[in-house]
Amino acid sequence: MKTTFVSSAAVTNALRYSLLRQQSELAKAQKEASTGFVADTGLALGARTAQSVTLHRDLERLGGIVDSNGLVSARLSATQKALNQVGGAAQSFLSSLTSSASGDAAYALTQKSGRATLDTLTSVLNTSLNGEYLFSGTNTDVKPINDFKPGSATKVAFDAAFAGYFGFNQNHADAQDITAADMTNFMSTVVEPMFLGAGWQAPGSPWSNATNQGITSRITLNETTETSVSANNEGIRKIAMSAAIISDLLDSNVGNAARGALVTHAVSSIGEAISDIGQLEAQTGIIEQRVKNATDRINVQVDLYERYILDTEGVDYYVASARVADLVSQIDRSYALTARIQQLSLMKYL
Repeated sequence: MKTTFVSSAAVTNALRYSLLRQQSELAKAQKEASTGFVADTGLALGARTAQSVTLHRDLERLGGIVDSNGLVSARLSATQKALNQVGGAAQSFLSSLTSSASGDAAYALTQKSGRATLDTLTSVLNTSLNGEYLFSGTNTDVKPINDFKPGSATKVAFDAAFAGYFGFNQNHADAQDITAADMTNFMSTVVEPMFLGAGWQAPGSPWSNATNQGITSRITLNETTETSVSANNEGIRKIAMSAAIISDLLDSNVGNAARGALVTHAVSSIGEAISDIGQLEAQTGIIEQRVKNATDRINVQVDLYERYILDTEGVDYYVASARVADLVSQIDRSYALTARIQQLSLMKYL
């Protein structure tokens, strides 16, 4: 009969290696129990791993679009509220102009209404969200509308245009003699090009720093749309023009005939502007609904992807938890057995 020598050190090392393997398996089991997915996708799926990687990549892309659409929806919602404020200010201004045209309100009240409308317009158009200006087009880091106040570039340019056309400024004594026809011609040949033409963005004295091109956003994997409104919209320009001429020239030395022409021109422009702003609100609302519908469709896709990934990579929570408990129990027994083996000594038997 042959016997084989086995040392206590060999037994201890064997148990130690077994313990290390169990601890490694425990870490994987704990990960599966906490995440609900297999710890090693390649080991679990084998040849289907490439398909899993593709699914996760597409899921991340869809999730990114959903997050982007959330920001787009917030911007469109804020834009809608801003346009509503602009439209409300224009409506109030039109009421004041109508009363002034019919003789029911003094020009001084109408001038104050024009100033208030211009201040509201400037404030609303310079609104920002998440550090980006809503009405700047693609120049989201630049304030879209400049102030029209004494000393500002826009006011200096307007005063220069008035003096260049009439030969004197609006506070000169001769301004009293400006006829309605002269004022109407000044509005159509000088003022309108300043606001509705190239003067709106002219170098040196621009009203607007915004771009005509708005922000284009991808709202699905294969669909994009323009998701911002520019301060260069014609309706916004008409409100700025009407409010500027009324707030400035009704407070000047021009006579009643010229003031009447100014009010008549402003009534017509504001009426058109209100219609333009209404259409702009409607367009913005349509885009906002498109973004919402696109997000709903993507969420359906995301749900399908997540279900398929769960079917292929998911693990049963209760099975994984039982596996963790079993491994913990085995490790505890291994520790106890190792401790007892380490206590073995030949000296105890001598």
